[in-house]
Amino acid sequence: MVYTGSPKLIAVVGATGSQGGSVARALRDGGRFRVRALTRHPDQHAGIADEVVEADLNRPESLPAALDGAHGVFAMTNFWEPGGVGEVAQGEAVVRAAKRAGVRHFVWSTLPNVEQISGGAFHVPHFTDKSKVDAAVAAAGFEHHTFVVPPFYYQNLLTNLVPQARPDGSTGWTLPIDPAARLIHAGDITELGAIVAGAFSQPDLAGSGEYLPLVGDLLSFGDIVATLNGLGHRHTFERVPADVFAGFFPGAGELAEMFGYFEKHSYLGGAWEDRIALANRVAGRRPTNFATWAQANLAAAHAA
Repeated sequence: MVYTGSPKLIAVVGATGSQGGSVARALRDGGRFRVRALTRHPDQHAGIADEVVEADLNRPESLPAALDGAHGVFAMTNFWEPGGVGEVAQGEAVVRAAKRAGVRHFVWSTLPNVEQISGGAFHVPHFTDKSKVDAAVAAAGFEHHTFVVPPFYYQNLLTNLVPQARPDGSTGWTLPIDPAARLIHAGDITELGAIVAGAFSQPDLAGSGEYLPLVGDLLSFGDIVATLNGLGHRHTFERVPADVFAGFFPGAGELAEMFGYFEKHSYLGGAWEDRIALANRVAGRRPTNFATWAQANLAAAHAA
């Protein structure tokens, strides 16, 4: 059914990326929302939303105009983006600006607090720094606020975790995790938008501080290898000690900590079944499982 009321304006931070792009597309479907994309380079991204405006989370002074008149905000930060003031400062800046702009519903893309969950055993700032903004969101006093939790992207296997060639002619992964550890909450990141749009559409169901994780599957790397080899690949997996992996490339140390955390506590860090079920209810559908996604995106014939 197409919504016939006055479309509410939602400002989307990161609309040019995987998460924000998914959110912007989902919000525009059905006509219930107008989307304002926030980007540092609006001239390079014309047409990705109903409005495209300049904003930079590293420059809080750019945010008031970008958020003016918005009913809702979807906000996220990118740890891996070079430079900047850090995710906590960025997140808190957009929370303050949204509150001052009179935003009624704030949706924050967060991740588990690894240091808290592990009792300090693992240090994974690109998870924990996002979680540190949660308290600011909750304390701001928005009429509605929601936390969405993106998964381990299936798409990682096409980008930063693409299988590497081996001397024996196979391809695969060398990582510091038990390949039998089925503890990785994973999903197709293009489906995050359905959860966010559902939260904005149903604030009574998901606008009181609920955590809504996108989870299409619970995987081990053994599962990933088996699924892909069933589609015609010859992938293998080798476990390597965390201290060895940490020296492979810049930033590998943090990833070694992340995989150690996965193995000990899981991606989400606890029993989130009720939250996963609520997220699926809010989205109005179950997310795509890995086998289905892999068949469409990683079959050997398709890859060739």
